[in-house]
Amino acid sequence: MIWCSLLALQAAANGDLELREIYSQSSEFWPKAHVDEGVVAEEIGLLPDVSFPKQNPFNVAKLFLGEKLFHDPLLSHSKQIACASCHEPELGWADGKKTSFGHNRQRGKRNAPSIENVAFSTSFFWDGRAKTLEQQALLPIQDPIEMNLSLTDMVSRLKQKPEYKTAFSAAFGDNAITALRVGQALATFQRTIVSRRSDFDMFLMAGKQKTEKLRAIYSNAMSDQAIWGMHLFRTKARCMNCHHGPTFSDNQFHSLGLTYYQRKLQDLGRYLFTQDPSDVGKFKTPSLRGVMNTKPWMHNGVFADMEGLLNFYNAGGAKFTKKEEDPLSPETSKLLHPLNLSKKELDALAAFLQAITASPAVGPSPKFTQ
Repeated sequence: MIWCSLLALQAAANGDLELREIYSQSSEFWPKAHVDEGVVAEEIGLLPDVSFPKQNPFNVAKLFLGEKLFHDPLLSHSKQIACASCHEPELGWADGKKTSFGHNRQRGKRNAPSIENVAFSTSFFWDGRAKTLEQQALLPIQDPIEMNLSLTDMVSRLKQKPEYKTAFSAAFGDNAITALRVGQALATFQRTIVSRRSDFDMFLMAGKQKTEKLRAIYSNAMSDQAIWGMHLFRTKARCMNCHHGPTFSDNQFHSLGLTYYQRKLQDLGRYLFTQDPSDVGKFKTPSLRGVMNTKPWMHNGVFADMEGLLNFYNAGGAKFTKKEEDPLSPETSKLLHPLNLSKKELDALAAFLQAITASPAVGPSPKFTQ
């Protein structure tokens, strides 16, 4: 392992020529990731299989019911907004806007996150206020700025549609239509939206291919520049302090200094849910799989291009220190530091982010519908 780390340093200096060989090995032989003391970083890698909770087991009829509900504007007060209005497949299951429009064209304060790979999340919304996907699915429907419909009215509307009685019966064994079941069906559908195989995934799978031709195709899926970017991501760029594991997210909450405290765009983040002053300005670490499909980025969509976003991290974020006299003043995460990355290194990081971005999923993963 020490030899491997030394070789990686030499390879980076020599323009990545040896990095391909190093990262073609099993991840246990990769150079050690650069993370701060106390950070337990899971290695980046392939996505695991999707699991479904015991309280809401999978069946295909429930999936199709959830898909129908997801695209039905009947779930909004105006009958003009569906869940899919802010989560469009062609836009990476986000909506391409800084912040989304909702009921009566009201603009929300936060960027619509992608639902791709949401099955692997452990909390939901930018502030983590929902603990389960079933709970999350019902909150935008009730939100007065988003869909503005009470659950009672939603259920009443669905009961008036004979096709929904048939669909609920197929999914749950009887035709009782309840808000709980709506949430379960929507969550089941969302868990089947899994990202396609990326160039990064193909590279990791090269050694498992049965023919030399396939191994070469998979191995060359990532460019030398992207492999260098992966090395930087794991080491000098310090990205794995927060973006690690198969989804490239620690599922935790951090402050990057984008609270805009006492300014027009102020958003106190997780504090608004927990009321804990230490949570001021903290937002959930988003998954980076498919990241290039989902601009603009950050909780308020403030970054529209990746160059600007990477320069922000290269500078160490926006630095704020909490003031003793003001418990709601923001404090930037200590995990952020100036990185002093060169233009070529930033370009390599961008190439790696492209390599972990596949074309958006067009719908439920075929493994769930076949």
